[in-house]
Amino acid sequence: MQFAVVKTGGKQYVVAPGQKVRIEKIAGAAGETVIFDDVLLAGDENGANVGAPRIAGAQVKAEILRQGREDKKIVFRYKSKTRQRVKRGHRQYFTEVKILSVSV
Repeated sequence: MQFAVVKTGGKQYVVAPGQKVRIEKIAGAAGETVIFDDVLLAGDENGANVGAPRIAGAQVKAEILRQGREDKKIVFRYKSKTRQRVKRGHRQYFTEVKILSVSV
């Protein structure tokens, strides 16, 4: 089984073909193909190829399944004895992709 570590949106994800992953929002509509060429590590059951810092020529192809927003996270700040209370909510944007192939 092939796998790769891909960097996108300031985060790193371990991905494999056929896997669905939620990543930070990227531009594109559902059904479009995206290529991640910032591959930090790639391997299979025989061993791994580690980049320094990237693997030259390696890429991961993925298909965008949908764009969306996460559930609301509540941020509540409170300071005792001063009547300071702040309640805010945040919904993070995401892109759900399906990994099609890993090529090294």
